[in-house]
Amino acid sequence: MAIYYPPAFINGYMQDKISTFFQNNPLDGYAGDTTIPFFPTMPTDIDTLTETFPSGDGKFAVYDRMFKMRRSPFPHIKTEQLLYYFYATGATPAPFIIETAQLIQDLLDGEDESAQELNAWIAQKQASDSPLVNENGVALLMPFFHRIKVYQLEETRDIIDFGTARTFAGNKIIIDYEWHK
Repeated sequence: MAIYYPPAFINGYMQDKISTFFQNNPLDGYAGDTTIPFFPTMPTDIDTLTETFPSGDGKFAVYDRMFKMRRSPFPHIKTEQLLYYFYATGATPAPFIIETAQLIQDLLDGEDESAQELNAWIAQKQASDSPLVNENGVALLMPFFHRIKVYQLEETRDIIDFGTARTFAGNKIIIDYEWHK
């Protein structure tokens, strides 16, 4: 069965753009693979999760998809939000969090222009040798994005210390988007 799952395309877009940015602008303390793993929200022990990463160098994102109430009688354009927590560990996690938040705002806070850029990236990706065709074994159908906005919550997590020598920095960002099948 094939489904529409816009988060897979937004996650892939952000992974690609953030990875490229950090390859071209490396930060101290974050060497090697610049791909950030994205995980759906689930009960998780952050220490265990970060110790078992195949890549990411202590950087990762956790996301949750939230449907929004339709405010118009036209049922074909869906409005949703993705809630992201970006985390970093290491000697200097704050610069990574600051750079990532700014990059996401630059990429996705352009309303219809950001949607057009995302749609173009999806079309290019789907025509490449490595298209986004499934998410955890489920076949994906391509969404068409109309508008995208970005918010950063006031309750953003700053430096988080879990009573260990490991320091975490975190940031909470909401991506609001409209799409159709």
